[in-house]
Amino acid sequence: MDTKSKLDYRNKIILAPMVRVGTLPMRLLALGYGADIVYTEEIIDWKFLRSLRRINDALGTIDYLDKSDGTVVFRTCAKEKDKVVVQLGTCDPERALKVAKMIENDIAGIDINMGCPKEFSLKGGMGAALLSKPCKAKLILSMLVKNLSIPVTCKIRVLENIDDTLRLVQDLASTGISALGVHGRTISERPQHQNRNETIRMIAENLTIPVIANGGSREIESYKDIFKFKEECGSSSVMVARVAQGNCSIFRKQGMEDLDTVITKYLKCAVDYDNSPSNTKYCVQNMLKSLQETPRGKKFLECQTLEQICAIWNMDKYCHSKQLDYQLKGNLGRREIRPDLFNPTPKRLKTDLEDSVNEMQCAFIRANYIKDTELPKTRLLSWCNKNKYDNPKYETINEDKLFRSVVTVMNQKYTSTFWEKNKKFAEQGAALVALFYLGLVNEDVLSKNGSILR
Repeated sequence: MDTKSKLDYRNKIILAPMVRVGTLPMRLLALGYGADIVYTEEIIDWKFLRSLRRINDALGTIDYLDKSDGTVVFRTCAKEKDKVVVQLGTCDPERALKVAKMIENDIAGIDINMGCPKEFSLKGGMGAALLSKPCKAKLILSMLVKNLSIPVTCKIRVLENIDDTLRLVQDLASTGISALGVHGRTISERPQHQNRNETIRMIAENLTIPVIANGGSREIESYKDIFKFKEECGSSSVMVARVAQGNCSIFRKQGMEDLDTVITKYLKCAVDYDNSPSNTKYCVQNMLKSLQETPRGKKFLECQTLEQICAIWNMDKYCHSKQLDYQLKGNLGRREIRPDLFNPTPKRLKTDLEDSVNEMQCAFIRANYIKDTELPKTRLLSWCNKNKYDNPKYETINEDKLFRSVVTVMNQKYTSTFWEKNKKFAEQGAALVALFYLGLVNEDVLSKNGSILR
């Protein structure tokens, strides 16, 4: 079908696709500060293909969830629908189209990554590997352009030779794509190398479609610098990456805000949209940079839960109340994930057959235990030895990528209904439940350290 572009790529400032950074909270923060378009992190095609689309009424989002462990592959909401572009990692036209048709009605555009120089992409024939396979690159783009109702773009890196680069971009533009993103460095060059702004200018002069300049991390320090970079590159638009990763208020026309203000606004977005603690922590780390070495930074690095992270910026009460609210609304969060969750007729799991097991939904959070002697398994073993009971015995169930353990102490069985991501954590969780039932740890402690939500 003909592509009717609802998204205009001319005269735009854009949040670039960045691994682990371009999740929903950062995209919304960028839009709030003034970005016109926001790109997701690169998402590999097979991740979408093994996901399930789900409307999340509690959060007001549309979620694509990994069927095996409930991990959020892609989360979006109405606030960004007309401005979000999904960057897809792919090397196969049919697979790319299948994914694109899955998500077409939830996004504003789709971009094919043809510039990532990382080994994972190159070995998989994706990213910058497509620069040396122009026929396949064109086939992927043509397939999408002909069959989608949303604009299709791609993002590349320049080649060593200018003439080769110009031939490549003309070939790519001939497929009918709506815009071309260009990082002005080669596959082998890194941020310390000078961006080839003149090459981007020559590309822009030779194409009729919008060219989006990228790679100006060494030149952009303020909002005005974005437009200086745009002028130097002669491009239609500018895509900002590293600077925005460090301080997203680079998109703010009135000038950048202080880092604590930016982090606080980011954390509010992370809480409001139930972002994963690990991803939230990663993004804040990239904002703090060297400040991670300060006393507050070191305290932050010890955090493992979203509430613990928020406490550093005095937002723990807000986080806790929102999490309780979402639980009441039936949000499918990390605590609710279990194997076979998305199966219309879930199979009975081994733990379901145990009527005599003492259960409790209790997550093991490693950061709560500074010394190994404080670990639940260690405490439970010490208690058994002290009272001359047999050592605790653990039985672990592994379903897909999730683990749950049952511990037996004095012929009584204990388990946590929280499915962990590895066997060690599952055993610690079971031990923690046993400690609770044996009266060795109380509910207040578990609530305060984030193991349980109440």
